[in-house]
Amino acid sequence: MLRAYLRMHRRRQDHFRPPHCIQDCPLHHSCTSIRIKMSDEKQVDPKVANASSSSSLNEGAVISGRAADETLDLIEKHGHEVGELTPEKKKKLKRKIYIHVLLLVTFIDFMLYVDKSTLGQATLLGLFKDTGLNNSEYNNLNSLFYTGYIIGQIPGQLLIQKLPLRTFISGIIFTWAVIVLLHCVAQSYGALIPLRFFLGFVESAVIPALEITMAMFFTPEELHQVQPLFYTSCIGSPMFTGLVSYGLLYSKASTSPWKFFMIITGGISLVLSVITWFWYPNNPATAWFLTTEQKVHTIRRIHETTRSSIEQKTFKRHQFYECLKDPISWLFAFSGFTLMLANNLPYQQSLLFLDLGVSPLGSTLVWVASGGFAILACITASLLIRFFPGHSAWWAAIWCVPCIASSIGMVTIPWGNTIPMLACLLLPPNCFAQTWIISVGWVSSSCAGHTKRLTRNAMFMVLYGISNIISPQLWKTGGPRYYPAWIVQIVASFTLTPILLLTIRFILSKRNKERRQWIAEQEALGNHGEGYVEQVVDGEAVKVKVDVSMLDLTDLENKYFLYPL
Repeated sequence: MLRAYLRMHRRRQDHFRPPHCIQDCPLHHSCTSIRIKMSDEKQVDPKVANASSSSSLNEGAVISGRAADETLDLIEKHGHEVGELTPEKKKKLKRKIYIHVLLLVTFIDFMLYVDKSTLGQATLLGLFKDTGLNNSEYNNLNSLFYTGYIIGQIPGQLLIQKLPLRTFISGIIFTWAVIVLLHCVAQSYGALIPLRFFLGFVESAVIPALEITMAMFFTPEELHQVQPLFYTSCIGSPMFTGLVSYGLLYSKASTSPWKFFMIITGGISLVLSVITWFWYPNNPATAWFLTTEQKVHTIRRIHETTRSSIEQKTFKRHQFYECLKDPISWLFAFSGFTLMLANNLPYQQSLLFLDLGVSPLGSTLVWVASGGFAILACITASLLIRFFPGHSAWWAAIWCVPCIASSIGMVTIPWGNTIPMLACLLLPPNCFAQTWIISVGWVSSSCAGHTKRLTRNAMFMVLYGISNIISPQLWKTGGPRYYPAWIVQIVASFTLTPILLLTIRFILSKRNKERRQWIAEQEALGNHGEGYVEQVVDGEAVKVKVDVSMLDLTDLENKYFLYPL
């Protein structure tokens, strides 16, 4: 369709400014002569492919047409028809996005964590007795889940880039629903091994896909605010699972309660896969719930605030290598590794409740209380980020402080003091979850270039998975106090992680300072931050001027990109 558009406009002058470029935007300052060659060539210009962290936008560089933002066609066809975004229109647009995007991805995330936690809840519902599991085998199953999680990252991230997101997400949900339902026929440890492995494999790329979807519709500032609300779904899921388990423990049926639990959660996931197939948006340009005007406004909002692309379906090797060379990618990945050494604690809670003398029925109610506290913590985190923006790393660090205090309590309070022990046991998972929420959103929003963003997500999730393989093994010995596990969590998860995140903030703050100075220099020169789409139509070269955000440049290639802090 872009080819047809260019044929109609091949006589345009090079100085044309498209309607979506806003003169008063403080970031529209330099004119980059990057041309996207819309021929059948698939070779990326070496000057762009070899762009380094210090490279500016290459004068006269030629990039394959497949490298442009997926939303370019809509903007070029309808951008001139759409005026300014008024406050009334903005309010209506944001309401639609909250209802149709945030609610859907939140419910998907909710079911993802419900299905992921089925094994932990099943321990309270008779799984150990029916399958002959012991604590060591239970920990092994948790490690196997994350083994599949790691292996699934590479194919999962590639599928995210190649497939429409609606197809990818709905297919994944359907597959995990089938796997959860198959748990019902497992009668031994050996039968559970492949089920847990493949469940981890299938679910591995869901969170990155949901994060990418939100980044398509929410500005970076909005994204930081909605992240805690989005994650109320996962850390509040114990309320649902606890209530379901509580009801099933009263069941008088001959079938074990844990099997009914699998049927309920798997059945809901099957229904969700159908809903997702019809309602999940691929990107703002094709979102079914937006009018053409609202699609244009949504795309403009993201481009103007990020100066980066929304979606790109071509894997760019130079972006992949740039991500590996960028120290920020590794700092994020290692912060995920250190924090997730504590992530097996929620899976151990069911067993620790029983060790503390809480009955299985009472444990389900404790889970409900834990979920309620988690939701309050998420709401608090969201309000803090909204009213005190630009301090993500500091908020992430502050949420680790109560984790350190309660972990110390777990190794010092006498074992017989059940109530204080329960309080210390419930506090860390719900507090370090806020650190995780802030971090995982920051991973994506702090880089540009679609391939680079997916690569960084994969790096983060791989080390996340490795850590989750290790963390169950920390709980194999030393019960019921588990001193080694708590010490590792205090030192690595709750102390080293904040240090890594604050280091990231320091580096990105320094980059922003340099970029703001550079942008001011470009403004003084009267430059505007634009590039060109070029195509040969009927033997004639045609150029259309576009905003630099349409070129799918990385954050190191595009000095107009400012890092959210």
